[in-house]
Amino acid sequence: MNDAAPITLLLVDDEASLREPLAEYLSGQGFVVLEAESAARARSRLESDRPDLVLLDIMMPGEDGLSLCRHLVESRQLPVILLTAKGEAMDRIIGLEIGADDYVTKPFEPRELVARIRSVLRRAERTGAEPADDLAYVFDGWTLDPLKRRLTDPEGTLVPISTAEFRMLRAFCDHPRQVLDRDRLLDMVQGREAQLFDRAVDNQVSRLRRKIEADSRNPRFIQTVRGGGYRFGADVTRKAPDKA
Repeated sequence: MNDAAPITLLLVDDEASLREPLAEYLSGQGFVVLEAESAARARSRLESDRPDLVLLDIMMPGEDGLSLCRHLVESRQLPVILLTAKGEAMDRIIGLEIGADDYVTKPFEPRELVARIRSVLRRAERTGAEPADDLAYVFDGWTLDPLKRRLTDPEGTLVPISTAEFRMLRAFCDHPRQVLDRDRLLDMVQGREAQLFDRAVDNQVSRLRRKIEADSRNPRFIQTVRGGGYRFGADVTRKAPDKA
């Protein structure tokens, strides 16, 4: 994140009565705000614009926010904050599980939203600015490239991985052979705002196991520690990633 350049936000909400005054407020806080009234319009804007963060309403006509959120975190690798109604607890859980970074519940205080935007951007900056980010993680032939956020199997095949899965696997690779409880994993993967949704950790682990384990029911890498959390049961080395 460059201090000299303004942060660009994409605000996606079908309610003009909320979207337009919120865009005006955020612009007054120094952000560049792009607006979209639907998921289709958001996808169109993303063809030409590259926002730093997306503010995304869940309930919209046509394609809903959860579907767009999945696209954003898996294909665009953009930070996402969900805008949710009070009765959408399950949708918030699903959104966090598929990789959203945070959520705010309507009606919300705009100053709180600004604080959450800056918190998410700080976490994203720390994730992308660690001094050893030019070195890939290697375990049992698998390679996780933190710069390109790519996972390849021992045969060199690219394995699709979401932003949430990338963060989870990186947390394990940073702490091999250590027991990590759910609270610590949540803090590393989602931030402390998501601690109410600790079962999201279990679901993310399950999806990650299906991608890297030969037998997800008898895992070699991500091992369950009864009463303790999870342990990554492989040695991890660092090396320069392949140029390709």
